[in-house]
Amino acid sequence: MDEITTDKIAYVILLAREMGADQPLRSARSELREFLEGLDEDEKAGLIALMWIGRETFAPEELPEAVRTARAERGERPDDYLIAEPQLADFLESGMEALGFSPEDETEAILRPV
Repeated sequence: MDEITTDKIAYVILLAREMGADQPLRSARSELREFLEGLDEDEKAGLIALMWIGRETFAPEELPEAVRTARAERGERPDDYLIAEPQLADFLESGMEALGFSPEDETEAILRPV
């Protein structure tokens, strides 16, 4: 994906999982919102497109079309759109796998101590 790096996608997955776990929901939601607000418009479009591929709205080979559609239809609040999706982590993981990336490898790399 040219729009967003796999490590950023993996970080969103981790934060989205925290929101769904028994962690303090407000903290995880705030951290995810802050991270998403720091992304540029291309990165947000790539993330939305990947989510759509993961939920099978678009096929993996339709990635360029999904990105174009995300740019055109993202609305004024793409962060809210992403955070409101209860299966965000699952859809992003499925999207990564459909494009030939390993979400497990990427999230492990983030969690690995330096």
